[in-house]
Amino acid sequence: MTIRHHLSDQLLMAYATGSLPEAFGLVVATHVSMCDDCRAQLATFEAVGGAVMQAESVAMSEGALAATLARLEPREAAPTPRKAGVLPAPLLGYVGGDLADVKWKSIGMGVRQAILPTSKRASARLLYIPAGQAVPDHGHRGIELTLVLQGAFRDASDRFAAGDVEIASEAMEHTPVAEAGLPCICLAATDAPLRFSGLIPRLMQPLFRI
Repeated sequence: MTIRHHLSDQLLMAYATGSLPEAFGLVVATHVSMCDDCRAQLATFEAVGGAVMQAESVAMSEGALAATLARLEPREAAPTPRKAGVLPAPLLGYVGGDLADVKWKSIGMGVRQAILPTSKRASARLLYIPAGQAVPDHGHRGIELTLVLQGAFRDASDRFAAGDVEIASEAMEHTPVAEAGLPCICLAATDAPLRFSGLIPRLMQPLFRI
């Protein structure tokens, strides 16, 4: 597997400190389980963070550690390299198994989704996009991370295949199209609703919680 689109250092550092919303942390953990480069970079950030904490340790008031931990989002355990199957190890517990166990719901045009249980700061979902099918043109009100698990898609910015992650900001509008071959299966996380161009997607948006 050749991965061309990686996580940013900012995302990896935020994951190392436990400050990401759970949905974003799930995308990071899943990508890191697929990507040797990002796994090594994450280990470096975690090692540096540990060294800084040791060098700058100061006396803490009683209960300070418990109060700090209570403010952090739940975080995946250290990601391990992916195993056999379509879904990498960090996703298995959220799904309750591998791809055959995903509880898909149709959102039209052959596209299906499965919303995963995460905290409310951001949402995570699996997307199933048939080969050749486009996702409606949309922009973003926040950040969207999209990790390809199977197949590939293209948009105006580039091509994204298995292991690649696309980081979309509020400035980006695109129309992802799944390539021919295998259906494109992605893990996507957003911290705000998408901004659809078409009337029908906008009307259906509350129902599908996109």
